[in-house]
Amino acid sequence: MNVRPRISTAAIAGAAVLGLLALSACSPTASGRSDDGRLRVTASFYPLQFLAEQIGGDHVEVSNLTKPGVEPHDLTLTPKQTAQLDESGAIVYLKGLQPAVDDSVQQSGVKHIADAAELTSLETHGNEVDGHHHTTGDNHSHSEGEPGQDPHVWLDPVKFAEVAKGVNKTFAAADPKNKADYQKNTDALVKKLDALNKEFADGLKNRASDTFITTHAAFGYLAERYGLVEEAISGLDPESEPSANRIKELHSLAQSHHVSTVFFETLANPATAKTLAGDLHLKTDVLDPLEGITKTSRGTDYFAVQRANLAALQKALGTK
Repeated sequence: MNVRPRISTAAIAGAAVLGLLALSACSPTASGRSDDGRLRVTASFYPLQFLAEQIGGDHVEVSNLTKPGVEPHDLTLTPKQTAQLDESGAIVYLKGLQPAVDDSVQQSGVKHIADAAELTSLETHGNEVDGHHHTTGDNHSHSEGEPGQDPHVWLDPVKFAEVAKGVNKTFAAADPKNKADYQKNTDALVKKLDALNKEFADGLKNRASDTFITTHAAFGYLAERYGLVEEAISGLDPESEPSANRIKELHSLAQSHHVSTVFFETLANPATAKTLAGDLHLKTDVLDPLEGITKTSRGTDYFAVQRANLAALQKALGTK
């Protein structure tokens, strides 16, 4: 009869492990610090990871909920990621872009949260005049507020700088002793974003055409900033199929506005863009919404890919 003690030991050990798990999962005493004392920051997807790293420097340990190559809109969180969120010292996210993240952030109990959607003004793009861009079934409208609000603020360097300033405030509140360094890093980043804004403004000055066609309406803020017109094949949702009517409209738009290029992007399926370009005998090229960096990205960080975007726009819009 020597079986029983072994079972009970295993059972006790199992119960202890479960108890520990339960404790760590909902422990309000999670310090929000990494083992080496850095501020633990969870970012919801690449542009916000980039901001957090640039501003936080050596004082932060940043993890990104969206793996490279995953469409951020499609993200579902694993239990491990939810636990990671709960243990953060600060969270940087964009409400309305990723419903799974919105829910988990609300339940996390983390005190220091930067929501990019509150740090700069969001506008409605993609479903405006004449019923042009229909955004039915669009993932971005899961958040409260008006449907079809465009979350892609990071593609406009001016708006992205506004978000950076808000993230700086959140980090300073979460980790006051490194406040001066966060400020210094933010000033340097904002200066670089100002310079990028000037590069876009100067680089697009002598363009021959204003209109460009893209797979999904990610470039509304960028277009607005530099006086361009974005015509999206399928509204704000990268995976939705355009109507026959929309395709017809794009045919006539392409002719009347001397469009040379149909842009597709790195993470969404390029099939529709390539078909349209084939029908119209237009070129295709990549305009990257910078939702993630992968091996196929034209550059290894935000600034490099934005400069590649500028070059692609210059080529597509031509010069006077």
